[in-house]
Amino acid sequence: MNNEQLIVTSSPHVRATDSVSKIMWTVVISLLPAVLAAVYYFSFRAVAIILVSVLGAVATEYIFQNVRGKEVTIADGSAVVTGVLLALTLPPTIPLWTVLVGSAVAIGLGKQVFGGLGHNPFNPALVGRAFLMAAYPVLMTTWQLDGQTTATPLNLFKMQGIMTDVWQLFVGHIGGSLGETSAFALLIGFAYLLYKGYVNWRIPAGMIGTVFLLTLVFGQNPIFHLFAGSLMLGALYMATDMVSSPVTKSGRWLFGFGAGLIVVVIRLWGGYPEGVMYGILLMNTAVPLINRYTRPRSLGEVK
Repeated sequence: MNNEQLIVTSSPHVRATDSVSKIMWTVVISLLPAVLAAVYYFSFRAVAIILVSVLGAVATEYIFQNVRGKEVTIADGSAVVTGVLLALTLPPTIPLWTVLVGSAVAIGLGKQVFGGLGHNPFNPALVGRAFLMAAYPVLMTTWQLDGQTTATPLNLFKMQGIMTDVWQLFVGHIGGSLGETSAFALLIGFAYLLYKGYVNWRIPAGMIGTVFLLTLVFGQNPIFHLFAGSLMLGALYMATDMVSSPVTKSGRWLFGFGAGLIVVVIRLWGGYPEGVMYGILLMNTAVPLINRYTRPRSLGEVK
């Protein structure tokens, strides 16, 4: 007879080796191709912006958790992810003090005031960027490439009807934010996250697919709209945030469709050339409602 001790515990009985820390540091690793591309095109300036953003995010998290008397969890990598993502949304010309302010707002206002990781209704990095756009619009819309002041591809298209070569958009030799430079680098990182099983493909597919189809319907070049601006960065890394995105399969499709629709409306008919930030943040507000009405019924549950 087997004399092994039986351990009786409550569910769940199936356990995984994944943890918050493991997932977050994997996301950081997946962002390395985009970081390296930013450093290649913007050299030391990109390094400085990323370091200041990460240090500001980690320091803000440490201060908030100490003041609230909570366990300090800066080692889990979540603040680092926020800092890197925020940095990738910023132009290379932005002053470093502004980066520090943005990272403090991203963690403080976008995450800690709601109770910390797992409670934030909005993507923290986009909260930080939205604050900087409202507070310092000139600093957030000044771009340089190869030492020369330039416009982003979406600005050129919006104001002058000039369409940047798609290959340049794909590899990244363009004016724009640090993370807008190379769609190729972002896709490499996202493929790694898919391989690890840490991200769901439905939201990016819904968002990118909606932008592709709607721009095609309205007579635009859909490939240009896919690779221009921050669509890839937003769809692959920010719309897929585990905390602020839907948990159901159909809800993820709805989230992606809604975000993509807002992006197209702003790009084609709005006064601002880019709408990714607004599309994701606005859909973040709808997540509780989406989860509620797309929740599958339990066996035997009456509607």
